[in-house]
Amino acid sequence: MSGALHTYRKVIALTGPLLPVVSFLGRLPTAMCQLGSVLLVAETSGSLATAGLAGGALALGQTAGGPLLGRVADRHGQRGVVLAAALVNAAAVTALVLAALAHAGTGLLALLGALAGASVPQVGPLARSRTVSLARRAGADERTVAAALSFEGTLDEVSFVLGPAFVGLAAALAHPAVALLVAAGLLAVCGTAFALHPTAGQVVAEARVRTPRTRLPGAVYALRVTMVLQGAMFGASQAGITALTERLGRASQTGLVYAAMGVMSAAAGLAMVAVPERLALRARWRIATTALVVLSVPLLFVESLGTLYGAVVVLGVAYAPHLITLFGLTERLVPAARLAESMAFLTSGIVGGQALALALSGRLAQDHGPVAAFAVMVVAAALCAALSWSVRGLSGPVRPEGAPGPHTAVPGPLRPDVAAPSDSAPRG
Repeated sequence: MSGALHTYRKVIALTGPLLPVVSFLGRLPTAMCQLGSVLLVAETSGSLATAGLAGGALALGQTAGGPLLGRVADRHGQRGVVLAAALVNAAAVTALVLAALAHAGTGLLALLGALAGASVPQVGPLARSRTVSLARRAGADERTVAAALSFEGTLDEVSFVLGPAFVGLAAALAHPAVALLVAAGLLAVCGTAFALHPTAGQVVAEARVRTPRTRLPGAVYALRVTMVLQGAMFGASQAGITALTERLGRASQTGLVYAAMGVMSAAAGLAMVAVPERLALRARWRIATTALVVLSVPLLFVESLGTLYGAVVVLGVAYAPHLITLFGLTERLVPAARLAESMAFLTSGIVGGQALALALSGRLAQDHGPVAAFAVMVVAAALCAALSWSVRGLSGPVRPEGAPGPHTAVPGPLRPDVAAPSDSAPRG
């Protein structure tokens, strides 16, 4: 435990104590706006269909806009990109609230939802790429880099637990508009603070170095598909938990059940720093996906609130390790000049997969009961496992297009581990 704390202290030393606080508060609105927009539009319009369209447009906008914003940040640095996106996003969320309160038409609400989604400043992915870049530039060892990914993954998990919980509380005590206006304020203040933090200037020089256009390995795209499937697990589990708690007459427990799963996942993410370095990322991925399958199957048989709590808490143990491993594999495979874009692709994949699975499994749960939604989750977990055991090329170096051989070095600020000779070799 003392060794893990020492490693995390080294991560904080790279960025300073203020950046994690600012980045956490800056990414919290992302977890609030999806549910908040649905609750707001449902209450003001009286139509679940309209609410679904507005929430779906927001998710679609974020899925499409995230990678584009990450690419621009890679090319021009994070400072200006995040600053502009944060202010536009805050304005878009505020406009969505005002339009909903004014009972605007479905088309305008969907348009504002799409704008709010597309302008999300991607604080989570950019914080992850910023911290990893700082660690690489400082010559940090692999344990410190892994700890940085674990720490950022934990901040994501906690934000996705607290965000919806705050929205639900605000909706119960006041109005969903309150939650979204708080989100807009956080975006404007903390998004700006994240953009202007001194660490943004420390990585901008690397972002502007001209490097040859690189061809990403096929394994990178497989990792992105896996993230979509992980998002599908989130969406299906949310639908299943909601349907089961309603069937049991305990709908008020829905948020608490989901929060319990998130808290356990966050704890498991923090514990990832204790995993021995000799356990290669490929092996970690296979172990995590196998755990997803084994630990999701019991949800097909839960019939009481107590067993539901037990099943989701145990399942939470596998979530964060799987996510952190996917981010770690991506960081190894992509060049530094495309790191922010690649991290944003992964996060957008989660959002898109969650939205699609929530819509599908919600309908299935309505027609066939919660077990149908949980079955979608199990199928998604099985597909994740199949990919982890079939994907090849997880240790190959990234190379410029037209390079003569697989070991050609890429000019520019690539990390020293890119051309590691073997995925199974110890890293350190």
